[in-house]
Amino acid sequence: MDDFDVIVIGGGAAGLSAGLMLARARVSVLVVDAGAPRNARAGEVHGLFGRDGTPPAELLARGRAEVIGYGGGILDSTVTDARPDRDGFVVTVDGSRRLSARRLIVTTGLVDEIPDIPGLRERWGAEVVHCPFCHGWEVRDTAIGVLALSGRAMHQALLFHQWSPDVTLFANDQPGLAEEAAERGIPVVEGAVEAVELREGRVAGLRLAGGEVHPVETVVIGPRSRIVAPFLSGLGLAPVEHPAGIGEHLPTDQQGRTSVPGVWAAGNVTDPSAQVGMAAAAAALVAAQLAMEFALEKVPQR
Repeated sequence: MDDFDVIVIGGGAAGLSAGLMLARARVSVLVVDAGAPRNARAGEVHGLFGRDGTPPAELLARGRAEVIGYGGGILDSTVTDARPDRDGFVVTVDGSRRLSARRLIVTTGLVDEIPDIPGLRERWGAEVVHCPFCHGWEVRDTAIGVLALSGRAMHQALLFHQWSPDVTLFANDQPGLAEEAAERGIPVVEGAVEAVELREGRVAGLRLAGGEVHPVETVVIGPRSRIVAPFLSGLGLAPVEHPAGIGEHLPTDQQGRTSVPGVWAAGNVTDPSAQVGMAAAAAALVAAQLAMEFALEKVPQR
């Protein structure tokens, strides 16, 4: 059985950041990556100091090379089970290979649940966006339609006014939104949205169930997010609803500790709204604390 000080489960920005910090601290670390990053559909990463505009795949490739360069390991596999074992954990990948570690860091990220509305998924990450700080500059001054999927739509409609004066809220039969938007002076289109109209492969409008099409160039949605990590149950952990009502998350304390001793978590799996830089920073903090734990173990007490 391959043995490590730390196994990091998830090889996105958070996982590679943790792996890099631990490898540089001379901690034996393996990053296990299933290869399904949340931002794979995005053309570029934004808001990341020194790397703004970098394609996500390029950023991950650089991160992998850095982890390996300091002696860390990268394994392209899926963790199918993880369980406490004596003073550590046994991790099973791809259903058969077993690994052991003294500590675990969960950085699996999230999956966004895109509604089954024609045209929405096709342009997700391009003209269909959710985060203004990730994509606002790229859609600035366009005609923006905020498609309500929950009560969060009002917040998004207000926020996107920072990037464009042309923001319309499509209430999509969500209760109470039309009245609130009217009070704020935000244009509202009532009725269920049936499809995203595309022209030459790009968003051209939103079509209501009655057939009426309202021209827009950008569609903003607030999809729910969920954690896809069946191995958590073997550790005695389970995702819970985020207090903001935006989907699932894995609760931790301020340092990133979960309720199971020896299991830490960082990145979008704990904070669904964290951008790349924030997720990486949170994971770096977790890794630094673990490195300190290992260092203290080597110092004899008098």
